[in-house]
Amino acid sequence: MTFLVDYNLDGYALLFLGILAKFGWLELIAILFVTFRDVGLLMESSDRVVWRYAQDNQMMILTANRNMKGEDSLEQLIREENTENSFPVVTIGSLDRLDEADYRERCI
Repeated sequence: MTFLVDYNLDGYALLFLGILAKFGWLELIAILFVTFRDVGLLMESSDRVVWRYAQDNQMMILTANRNMKGEDSLEQLIREENTENSFPVVTIGSLDRLDEADYRERCI
């Protein structure tokens, strides 16, 4: 299972992997976090580009920035393009709270 980590969560990917390992999830399922940089996406990539890249490459998106601001917003794209075969978007509710270890663990 591959997660495309939105640029606003870049620095947390390693922490997330550590939590998954701590709780034994990595022994049960192969999980890979890739960043925009890893796959050649620009930080300024529109949500439309990110959504389509993730869908084309069978990746889930991990983000803390899901809103409905504009035609290319992630929420708008999900409403327009989501199908039963689409890969999901996992949204962290509060980016500010990711500094709290307990909150990070609950998110994972």
